[in-house]
Amino acid sequence: MPSFLQGRHSGIVAPLDRANVDTDAIFPKQYGRSTARSGYGDVLFDSWRYLDPGDLGQDHSKRRRNPDFVLNQPALRGATVLLARGNFGCGSSREHAVWALRDYGFKAVMAPSFGDIFRQNCPLGGVAALTLNAGDVDALFAMAQHQVLNVSIDLMAGRVQAGPRSFGFNVSQRERHLLTQDGDWIAATLTQRPAIAAFEAARLTRQPWLAKTLEN
Repeated sequence: MPSFLQGRHSGIVAPLDRANVDTDAIFPKQYGRSTARSGYGDVLFDSWRYLDPGDLGQDHSKRRRNPDFVLNQPALRGATVLLARGNFGCGSSREHAVWALRDYGFKAVMAPSFGDIFRQNCPLGGVAALTLNAGDVDALFAMAQHQVLNVSIDLMAGRVQAGPRSFGFNVSQRERHLLTQDGDWIAATLTQRPAIAAFEAARLTRQPWLAKTLEN
């Protein structure tokens, strides 16, 4: 099922006030020995979330939780939007990091910037990586300090509504397609058939000798 039904989502924001959060912090390497593509919600931010170390196959419900970590705050249980600082998802190209966010229940991550590969993996894993201006992220963190912050995200309009304030974000058409439709990068690319056909026609006009090459 698409993560953004009809291109919209509303939910509670979990403010993670840290920059340069790498994929090993999001999904520690010891859990990567599993070949499964799901079931990683309990180990999201594992070393920050728990006070004792964990490993694959462990019963995480019996581990001691860090009461100071944002996801362990009772008021933020059920949060579906993560607010972070710059360069979120940097480090190794670990798809499991996106799967852990998705399996926890996050539909979107809002930050000023993302690790490139992480951002590419996000829509494929059903998580929206929304790039906001740094000043807008500051404003959202300030709002989250004084209340449980709820936001409404309109993926098609590129807007986040938080109380009376509205913030814009950047997301590509292919990312919108992946988050609102059941499909992959190929299906998203094929939505651009007219543009592809126009490009090919213009290219053959500029380089007509290529037509003979293609025929051969």
